Amino acid sequence: MTTGAMVLGAVPLALATGAGAESRIQIGMVIVGGMSFGTLLTLFVLPTVYTLLTRPRHLLPEHRAAAPADPAAPGEPSTLSRNPGAS
Repeated sequence: MTTGAMVLGAVPLALATGAGAESRIQIGMVIVGGMSFGTLLTLFVLPTVYTLLTRPRHLLPEHRAAAPADPAAPGEPSTLSRNPGAS
């Protein structure tokens, strides 16, 4: 809402005519363009980057392929399935 009000408030600057309009148009375009770009960046790019950075690492393909193999020879009980605390 605040960004929308700021952008709409700067539209008359961007559409200015008359004396001194050349500098007001430039200021208005910077305000409208900058605020609009910042809003789009905040609404779409930042959530996407956050999602990519916080997703679980075990779902990434390189981590799945690097899972340790069971060192037990064929026919021997697996060491990975035993409970070391239970004797």
